[in-house]
Amino acid sequence: MPEVWMPQALQMDIGDHAPYDPGFPARAIAHITGDLEATAQAPLDLVPFANLKGFFTGSGRSKAPHILWDPFTGAFAQFFPATSRSRAVFDADGGFRPNRSGRVVLQVEALFFPHCRVNGQAYVRLVETPCKGWDVLNAWFSSWGIPNTWPMGRPTSLSRNTCPDEKWKSEGGWYAHAQVPENKHVDPGTWPKFPSQPSEPPPVGTQFEPFPGASFFQAGRRSPIIAAMHGRLVAEDCDRYTSSTGIDVWGPGDVRSYTAWQLKLGLEGSAADGIPGRFSWDRLGVPRV
Repeated sequence: MPEVWMPQALQMDIGDHAPYDPGFPARAIAHITGDLEATAQAPLDLVPFANLKGFFTGSGRSKAPHILWDPFTGAFAQFFPATSRSRAVFDADGGFRPNRSGRVVLQVEALFFPHCRVNGQAYVRLVETPCKGWDVLNAWFSSWGIPNTWPMGRPTSLSRNTCPDEKWKSEGGWYAHAQVPENKHVDPGTWPKFPSQPSEPPPVGTQFEPFPGASFFQAGRRSPIIAAMHGRLVAEDCDRYTSSTGIDVWGPGDVRSYTAWQLKLGLEGSAADGIPGRFSWDRLGVPRV
């Protein structure tokens, strides 16, 4: 049986457990916390992860999801076991009871709102964040039989797209809060792509180059680390190089190829700019030189 409590999450059981309606397929529901209203002209600092943990274990217990996810740090907190419904969507009297309608209905709230500011940088869409931990989260959801599909399409904007009744009854997979019947919300706006198999962590015991920092990757930098990275990108079918010379020198071919790797991991926007970050670097598994 899959893990009832996500191993990587802080376990913060708030009680109030209740069963699912197993006549429906397994599904996931994606949310953003949307705590503050910011604009491009006036971005606001992201609400601390600890504040949201306190909310969902306190006054916000009646709105708690299974998982709170910080896409900037990869931190998780879990408020309900996977075997219990959570409370993050509205259930109409006599309706589908969307919190329950599935063999499982796992719900996750990403700590995010449009134009939030983290370390001085503003982010407009969730997919522009580092999305740290998304592969771990997705793997745990998948272990509960939730298919990596979006029956109503992966969300691309903050707008309603309500799922028809028959589709909700018959098709499992991932749904945006904006797509859930009986609800009016428009979140999450965007959501990262499903990870591909190469995003699995490298085998335990193998020696890899630690992340040297984004500032290491400057035009003209020569290093055996870059040559080793080159080899891994080629092995992962992310070869966007136009020359086989100078493989130890950072250049445009490295940027193109590393962008292909970031996209393969499901990263988008500024998180797929061709400059290595810790998350993508650790997943690439560059051999120690």
